[in-house]
Amino acid sequence: MPLPTQDSAPARCRHRHPMRAAVGVLLVAYLCIAYLLMPEAWSRYVRRHPALDDVPGITRTHSGIPGDPINLALVGTREELVRIMLRAKWLPADPITLESSLRIAADTLFRRAYVEAPVSSLFLFGRKEDLAFELPVGKDPKQRHHVRFWRSPTLDVDGRPYWLGAATFDQSVGFSHTTGQITHHINGNIDAERDRLLSALQATGDLQETYSVPDFHKILRGRNGGGDRWWTDGTLRVGIINPAIQSTSP
Repeated sequence: MPLPTQDSAPARCRHRHPMRAAVGVLLVAYLCIAYLLMPEAWSRYVRRHPALDDVPGITRTHSGIPGDPINLALVGTREELVRIMLRAKWLPADPITLESSLRIAADTLFRRAYVEAPVSSLFLFGRKEDLAFELPVGKDPKQRHHVRFWRSPTLDVDGRPYWLGAATFDQSVGFSHTTGQITHHINGNIDAERDRLLSALQATGDLQETYSVPDFHKILRGRNGGGDRWWTDGTLRVGIINPAIQSTSP
């Protein structure tokens, strides 16, 4: 068997140096992710998640029938919430009055625009929504993206309130399957609407960060107050509004 030449051993050493460097880079990356980034991410999650432990997952109608599920939350003052929704081109819904009720009925029938049409009231924490916004679709109020928000009694670690939201897409107008009343029927994919709204808010540049609370919903399928089916992956998406947006009151 031929003996190795004088150049063969140094050649093998030269091949080992890049491999050692690559292993070193991977090790450093692993240590950073496992011992710095992941613990920090989980510490943020743990700080905020307990405040959502006792939050109801389903809204209720005035008569106590289960309504639309909660699928997202925002952290910020009332002024910050309104401002970021307006920047995302979502408009506040008009309050329900006789005039607004007659107008939405007429505008739906005659296919006229009503970009701030009222939304029916749902209840969480024993009270109706604090704020409601919508994004019109088409030429009349029959189809629209909309979201209701309730101010949670719990506060974030920064002392700002949570706003629990139920975002859904109204895809048609018809009779309620539970009461027979005229109502909007929602699209059942509430996760798509949740993600759509959160993406629009991220596009404003005014969300400081987002995170997810898995298994927020234990029941992943159901029907709302109008009898419409809904389904979800069970995750609550949370957005933290940048506190640099100046506000005067919580």
